Amino acid sequence: METEHEPRVTALLVAGRRPGVDPLAAHFGVDDKALIAVAGEPMLSRVARVLADHPRIARTVVLAQAPERLLAHPGTAWMAADARIAVLAGGNSVSAAVAAALEADPGGWPFLVTTADNVLLDAETLTGFIAGAGARGTDVAIGLVSREVFARAYPDARRTWLKFRGGAYSGANLFFLARPAALSAVRFWQRVESERKKVRTIARAFGPGLLAGYLLRAMRVERALARAGARLGVTAAPVLLERPEACIDVDKVEDHAIASAILAARA
Repeated sequence: METEHEPRVTALLVAGRRPGVDPLAAHFGVDDKALIAVAGEPMLSRVARVLADHPRIARTVVLAQAPERLLAHPGTAWMAADARIAVLAGGNSVSAAVAAALEADPGGWPFLVTTADNVLLDAETLTGFIAGAGARGTDVAIGLVSREVFARAYPDARRTWLKFRGGAYSGANLFFLARPAALSAVRFWQRVESERKKVRTIARAFGPGLLAGYLLRAMRVERALARAGARLGVTAAPVLLERPEACIDVDKVEDHAIASAILAARA
C-alpha cells in the first residue's frame, strides 16, 4: 500500500534512436537498438517488464521517436495491450524526450528515468535505487556503481569511469527526479548531451572551480554532485549501488555477450 513516505513513481523508459544507422542494431540485424534480443527477449521488453511489475512504479512511459513501430515487434506486442504502459512520441534527443515527458505529466512526480539498454535491471536493483533516492531527499539522484564493487565481480570488463577523491564510479542509467525543480537539470543535459562521453567537456560547463576539483580529484563524488547541482539550482546526490551489474548496459557487442551470460546464469 502506498504511504505518505513511499509515493509511487512514474518511470520514463527511453528507447529512442540516434540519427543515422546504429552500428550495434545493424550488427544484430534490427532497425532499432531497443529491439536487440538479449537472452531471447528484446531489451525494451525485458526492461519494461521489470518496471511494470515493480510495486513502486505506478506507470511506465516509453519515450521514442516512433514508439508504435517498437511495439509492433512480436517480442514487444504485449506492451501495447498492457494498461500499465503508455507511449510518448517525439524528441530529437534523449534529454528533449525526457523534458517533454515531464512537462506533459505535471501530476506524475516523482519520475524515474532509465533506458532500454539497461537490460540487467532487476527488481532488487530498482528497489535499492528508489529507496536510496528517497533517503537522499534531493531534487535529483543518480545511480552509480563504484569501480571497487564492479571489479570484484567483473575484473576484466571495461566501463567508463568518473574519477573522484576516494574512488571511481560508473553510471547505472538510473535517474530519480523528485520534483519539478529537476527540470533545470534536464535542460542542462540538453545542452551537453552531444558531449556526454567527454568528461572534461561536461565538467568545464560547470565552471573552473568544479573542473579543477575534478581534474585534481580533490572532491568526493557526493560533494561534486552537490556543487554541480547548486550551479543548476537543484540539489543532487549519488545513490551508490552494491549490485555490480547495475552499470552494465548494452552499448557494444562485448556488453551483449556479458549481459547474455549474466541473464543465462540468473535463469
